[in-house]
Amino acid sequence: KKQQKHSILWRLPSGAMNFSGCKSFLMKNIIEQTMQLSQFLSQEHFTSQPLFRPDLTPGNTFLLDFSSENQSLMQIEFTDSVTLNSFVENQIATSGKTYGYGGYLEKRHIYRRGSVFKDESGRFRNIHLGVDIWAPAETPVFAPLDGFVHSFADNDALGDYGPTIILQHSMNGCSFFTLYGHLSKLSLANLNPGQFIGAGTQFCSLGNSTENGQWPCHLH
Repeated sequence: KKQQKHSILWRLPSGAMNFSGCKSFLMKNIIEQTMQLSQFLSQEHFTSQPLFRPDLTPGNTFLLDFSSENQSLMQIEFTDSVTLNSFVENQIATSGKTYGYGGYLEKRHIYRRGSVFKDESGRFRNIHLGVDIWAPAETPVFAPLDGFVHSFADNDALGDYGPTIILQHSMNGCSFFTLYGHLSKLSLANLNPGQFIGAGTQFCSLGNSTENGQWPCHLH
């Protein structure tokens, strides 16, 4: 539903159209472009705009553990969206911080709350492929870099991304994408593919648990 068509797929050579050749070609290009982008982003002159205002700092954020190792999380009924939302809100309030963060490659038992993460054999994916920032509903989100709207959709299944926007960026000859999930439905209004979004521009806001895939309010 996200209609993702990465530009690398448009340039497949005819010799790469068998499975092994295609896989090898894709991996080679992904690695090369990732290294090129990583080197550029690490340069001192590179700057980006904050996603949130105030910006995230060590002083206003805390690590919110959503892993299977968090026994306090395992003791609540996390299939219930209201209970789960209250758990996160209490964690942030107790910390005295503005934002919760975390999640990259975190092993999450919580994905069993919805069938969207289950494959045909009945096994659930349990690795979180991204970074989460937990904040109240309707918190504005700002574009970190100049970009164009690549695609957008409301992925409304239980546990899915909910309203989602993908921006396409081009820097130093490298094209890449940033994804913003669990947004408000209003964030998708008046968007068009190819629409320019300037760095520092508010282009969406966080959705509440009734519209964001039934998750506590956060940005993926």
